[in-house]
Amino acid sequence: MCSRAVKKSPKFITRSPSMDLPATPKTNLGEQILHFSHPQHPLVQVSYPYLFTCMGCKEYGAGKRFRCQICGFDLHDFCALAPPSLHNHPLHHKHQLVFFPKPGGFLRSKCDVCGKPAKGFAFRCSSCSFEMHPCCAMMSREMKFSTHQHPLTLSPPTAIMGGDSSFACEVCQRKRSGQVYCCMACGYYLHAVCAKDMINGLHVHGIRPPEKSNMLGAAAKLATQAIFGIIGDLIEGIGEGIGEAIIDDLGTGRSKSIRTK
Repeated sequence: MCSRAVKKSPKFITRSPSMDLPATPKTNLGEQILHFSHPQHPLVQVSYPYLFTCMGCKEYGAGKRFRCQICGFDLHDFCALAPPSLHNHPLHHKHQLVFFPKPGGFLRSKCDVCGKPAKGFAFRCSSCSFEMHPCCAMMSREMKFSTHQHPLTLSPPTAIMGGDSSFACEVCQRKRSGQVYCCMACGYYLHAVCAKDMINGLHVHGIRPPEKSNMLGAAAKLATQAIFGIIGDLIEGIGEGIGEAIIDDLGTGRSKSIRTK
């Protein structure tokens, strides 16, 4: 007699009307849900230690996620289970935050916590311009991270550094603007965007988010090499002297006409 695994029946997401603290509803691996962003197939909660891009917020993640086993569609667990609104959130307690599945308007907005663009799922304030990723909504004003022995407090960099908007983060060892977690007793600083990687699973799995700027730069470099390769072939065809004149014109940005007498 052979046995087979019994799958739990799919169920629709149940959202609470509000969430007072940054916490994700508890779910079990293998649990299935139906989500409005991917209605054609159920999503199963799985955990894989590799990088993925959440199709909800468009941010990276690793480890736990809800995944379509047919399409490979992935959602962070906190994106899949996000409530329709947040009240009294520790990072924006003055106003209610409403969940939006799509970016708003024509202008690209940025998350007010990590400073990265908000390209998909986001919580927005209906009374002011505050906005944050669902992942950033999982963070609080004061948190304990595995990289430091003391609790860290989130503050704008200008409030810490006396007007300087950038400093070296203890995790990425880089300087960048944006909010920062700090321990004033030790002088320990952690970018909010680096702290987010500890929430979305990247840090625990030893993954560093890809640098998109480097990817674009590499693509531009390859395109430039291809263009000059074509020009090189043309030079061989039209003659060395005239070809050198064309290269000089390209280098100086000038356009010259070559006239034959």
